[in-house]
Amino acid sequence: MQNYPHHYAVLARGEAMGDISLEGYHLPNLQTAAPPEFDGPGDRWSPETLLVAAVADCFVLTFRGVARAMNVPWVSLECDVVGTLERLERVTQFTRFDLTARLRLPAGTDPERARQTLDKAERGCLIANSLKGVSHLEVRLEIDADVPAEIAMDPQLTTAGGS
Repeated sequence: MQNYPHHYAVLARGEAMGDISLEGYHLPNLQTAAPPEFDGPGDRWSPETLLVAAVADCFVLTFRGVARAMNVPWVSLECDVVGTLERLERVTQFTRFDLTARLRLPAGTDPERARQTLDKAERGCLIANSLKGVSHLEVRLEIDADVPAEIAMDPQLTTAGGS
């Protein structure tokens, strides 16, 4: 990892009507629009869905790093996030992010240690930590008896190794 501070630059281009184009250095352009709740078409990413996606993405990436550091084997992780947007005291803001993490573990993995790893990932997610909204994690573990723990720990042996 590079020393802090890190800087992330994005250019947004738009006209009076139509999509907004997001551009980042060495990244594919992304077309966005307002969500249907704000009279948008509903078939493109919006700032709201991008923010909620950033919480989910950051959680999975943080879990990946924490699991690696704690030597916790895992097969796959799915994270659904629902962001709640409300108007409080005449200010529209996200007030809550409900995360549901579904973690598949190989046979022989300690479920309590896996839960601790998920909790640590939630506390360490820099995107969620940068937002005002409260974050709540619900955990669902599944043991995959077909995947031994030593295979899940070695990304060279499986494509679902979590690294």
